[in-house]
Amino acid sequence: MSKIECKICPHNCKLNENQIGICKARSNINGEIIAINYGMVTGISLDPIEKKPLRKFCPGSKILSVGSFGCNLKCSFCQNHRISMVGKDESSYQYIKPEDLVKAAIDLIPEGNIGIAYTYNEPLVGYEYVRDCSIIANKNNLKNVVVTNGCFCEEPMKEILPYIDALNIDLKGFTDEFYNNIGGNFEAVKNFIKLGAKTSHIEITTLIIPGENDSEGEIRNLSNFIASIDNNIPLHISRFFPNYKMNDKSATNISSVYSLSNIAREKLNFVYEGNC
Repeated sequence: MSKIECKICPHNCKLNENQIGICKARSNINGEIIAINYGMVTGISLDPIEKKPLRKFCPGSKILSVGSFGCNLKCSFCQNHRISMVGKDESSYQYIKPEDLVKAAIDLIPEGNIGIAYTYNEPLVGYEYVRDCSIIANKNNLKNVVVTNGCFCEEPMKEILPYIDALNIDLKGFTDEFYNNIGGNFEAVKNFIKLGAKTSHIEITTLIIPGENDSEGEIRNLSNFIASIDNNIPLHISRFFPNYKMNDKSATNISSVYSLSNIAREKLNFVYEGNC
């Protein structure tokens, strides 16, 4: 049987029967690419919306947050590596079908819940589950939020984005070199941000890593890009702490986070410091 190409992200993995892609969440099963993490929830919690982080979308509300396993990037500094960098056999999960997830979200409305956030790992490697849940949630007047690295192809995203009310997109750096180092595609992320801004409320998060993406020039270029789309898009500039395979660096100086935030404010109206 010939290889089948996965068309969700720029890796475009060409997979033999039963072979699993780079993301550890998609596979060629009987000649069709499917999400093998469909409905396999590794984490579920009712969180404040600000934790996503979203500051300009339904502030003060709560949202039912769910995650699975897998990711299409390989960030050595990953904060959620215990689920994002593992596959099915290395995960502890419960199966929750879309109808049951939406019912759980509805049951939590009295506690302040406004909908479902797809988060924790990279949710869009499980595209079909996010799509199916979002459609049902939308029909039940629930909000859908996706927290993503944004490194995905435009065509499949055009199908799902009309159901997504808000996105927080990790813009991890602002150079091709940085994205090459983490196994990503810089242009795809920029295109995803432009596409998402047309359909949904979006906010951007950048984790500042000492010596990697913390130059004033890079933050100027990053904030200029966001402002070229809409200078009211919120930017979260977040402090790095050593984690996963990047324990050799010190945490970002708080003063650096505030200094870079002030540079971003030259172009953007809403800039927030995180983890400080």
